[in-house]
Amino acid sequence: MAGFGYEAESEVLHELQEPQMYRVLLHNDDYTSMEFVIEVLMKIFHKNQTDAERIMWQVHEKGKAIVGVYTYEIAHTKVQQTRTLAKQNGFPLLATVEEDY
Repeated sequence: MAGFGYEAESEVLHELQEPQMYRVLLHNDDYTSMEFVIEVLMKIFHKNQTDAERIMWQVHEKGKAIVGVYTYEIAHTKVQQTRTLAKQNGFPLLATVEEDY
């Protein structure tokens, strides 16, 4: 009987797979301030000041930047939090989700 528990546990571990991951991107616009983008990156995505500034410049210069890679639920939650905070502050900041390959 001791072997039964080990085999069952082994089968369960064998069937587990890594979850599909999703990228969250921020998109540049002509209205959202650089300071607000940095604030979003620090508050919602937990970036430090240096990383937040670096990502903000990528958004500004390249039109968009990957902010992070998360599971589906977390990625969509962060996008919704970004949209809510942007709307509350009068900015049209766009955050989107795409599959990470």
